Amino acid sequence: MAENNKNYNHIPKEKFAFVNAGERLTDQKFEDKPIGYFKDAWIRFRKSKASVVATVIIVLIIMYAFLFPLCVTTHDHTFMVNLYAKKPARIAALAEYGIFDGGVERDFSEKGLIKNVAIGIGAEDWAGEGISLEQGMESEYQPMNKIGDAKTIIGPGKKESKNYTCEIDTYLEVGFFYRSIPQSELAKIQAWEEETGKKVLYPLIEDNKWNMDAQDANYWYKSSKGTPVVLDSDGMATTVEFGEGMVLEDNYKRDANGDPIYYEYTGGGTLETAQLKVRVLYYNYYQYLYGFTPDYIMGTDTQGYDLALRIAGGIKLSLMVAVFVCVINFVLGAMYGAVEGYYGGTVDIVLERISDILANVPFIVVATLFQIHLSAKLGPIPCLLFAYVVTGWIGTASRVRTQFYRFKTQEYVMAARTLGARDRRIIWKHIFPNSLGTIITSAALAIPSTMLSESNLSFLGIVKLGTAETTSLGTLLSDASTIWTNYPHLMIYPAIVISLLMICFNLFGNGLRDAFNPALRGVEE
Repeated sequence: MAENNKNYNHIPKEKFAFVNAGERLTDQKFEDKPIGYFKDAWIRFRKSKASVVATVIIVLIIMYAFLFPLCVTTHDHTFMVNLYAKKPARIAALAEYGIFDGGVERDFSEKGLIKNVAIGIGAEDWAGEGISLEQGMESEYQPMNKIGDAKTIIGPGKKESKNYTCEIDTYLEVGFFYRSIPQSELAKIQAWEEETGKKVLYPLIEDNKWNMDAQDANYWYKSSKGTPVVLDSDGMATTVEFGEGMVLEDNYKRDANGDPIYYEYTGGGTLETAQLKVRVLYYNYYQYLYGFTPDYIMGTDTQGYDLALRIAGGIKLSLMVAVFVCVINFVLGAMYGAVEGYYGGTVDIVLERISDILANVPFIVVATLFQIHLSAKLGPIPCLLFAYVVTGWIGTASRVRTQFYRFKTQEYVMAARTLGARDRRIIWKHIFPNSLGTIITSAALAIPSTMLSESNLSFLGIVKLGTAETTSLGTLLSDASTIWTNYPHLMIYPAIVISLLMICFNLFGNGLRDAFNPALRGVEE
C-alpha cells in the first residue's frame, strides 16, 4: 500500500487535466435567497387544504358579522315587531316562486281553514260586495299557499270532522288588526293608500251574535260558534262548508245608507287628538309604518327581531370577547410561563402553587359571582371578561413552561449564555421563538373554546345578553330551546354558525401548529 502511494507521489503534474474545463455544466439557476420564518410558515400552512378552507370560512363568517348589517338599509338590529315574532325566512320578491315565502306546513280543521282563507277573501272584499272562494284565493294577501285534500278524522263519540294539511304564509296569517290612531294619522293613511294603491283601512265589524270574537279582527264574516253562516231573507242561518263556490257573508258595521263604516270615534277633544278605532290589514299597515315589506332572510327571533342581524351581532360579540380574552391570556400566560420554565427551582415552585390554587377555582363559579355582584355596576360583558382573565391564562402558562423546560438545555441556548447573552435575550430571542408554534396553536384553539364557553353561559342564563342592543348565540339558542320543534329555524341557524366556528377554528389551529413548528422548517411534503 505504501509502495502504491509512493508511486502516485511521483506522477508528474502534466499528466493531470481538467474535464470540461471552461464549459457550463448546467443551465439551472439555484435560488440562494433566504426564506424568512413567517414566509416559510405560510408555505407550510398553504399545504394543509383543510386549514385553508377553514380559514376561508372563518373570514366569510367574520365578513358576514361586520358587513351584513351595513348592507341592510331598511332597519337595524334594534328593529323589532312583535306581531312578526318567530316567523320563518321570507323575501317578498321570491315568495311568488315558492322560495323564502314564509310558509310552514300545518294541519287545519275546516273552521280554521275557512278563517285563514277568509283573510284573503276579506282583503279583496273590502266594500262588502261578496266574492267567491276562487277570487279570494287569487289575492296577493291570501295566506294559504297550498291546500291539501280533506281527510276525515273520527273524534270522541265517533264524531267525524275534516282535516286539511296546508302550507300557510305566516306573515299574511296575521291578517287584520284593530288599532287606535289619532285623527291626524287617518288622513296620512288615506293619502298613502291613494299614493301606493294599497288598501290599509278596512270596514269595522259589528259586535253581535254573529261575531265569534269581538277582539279578533279576522272574524269579519258571520259565524255561529266559529262555523260560517249565511242568512236567507227570513234571517235564518245556513251553515257554510268549505269548497268550490263558497261565499262568506260579511258582518261589517254599516251606516244608514248601508255603506261600510271604516272608523269610529273613541275619545279625545280636538281634531288632532281625537282617537279613532280602525281595522287595518297589518301587512300593508307595516309597509305604511316602516316603508318596506317584511323581508327577513333568516326569519325573526322569539321577540320579533331580524334573526339574521341578531346572529351577526352574536358572532361579532363572541369574536370580540374571544379575541380580547385570548390576547390578554396570551400575554399573561407567556410571561408567567417563561419565568417559570426558564428560572425553575424555587421560583417555579412558588409560581406553580399560585397557578394551582387559581386553576382549582371553578370558572363557572367565578363568572356567576362576577355577574351577581358586579354586573349592575360594570355591565355583563366587562364582568365576563374579568372572569376569563382570572384563570384563562393558566393553560397558556403551562404550555410555555413546558416548552422552556424542553429548550433551555439545548446547545444553542448554552452557547448564547456562554457568549454573555442576558436572560431576557435568551428568553425572548432564543427559546420563545421555538415555542411560538405551540403557543400560537393554543391561542388559536382558545378562541373557539372561549366562544363556546360564552355561549354556554348565556344559554344557561348566567350572563344576560338578550337586550335590544346586544345578544349572544347562546341566548338565541336558549330562547329557542323550548319551542324549536315548532320553529326549527330559531335553533338551526345559530347552531350551524356555532358548529362552523368550532370546527373551522380547530382546523385553523392545527394548520398553525404545523406551520410554526420549527422541526418542519424547510421540509417538503
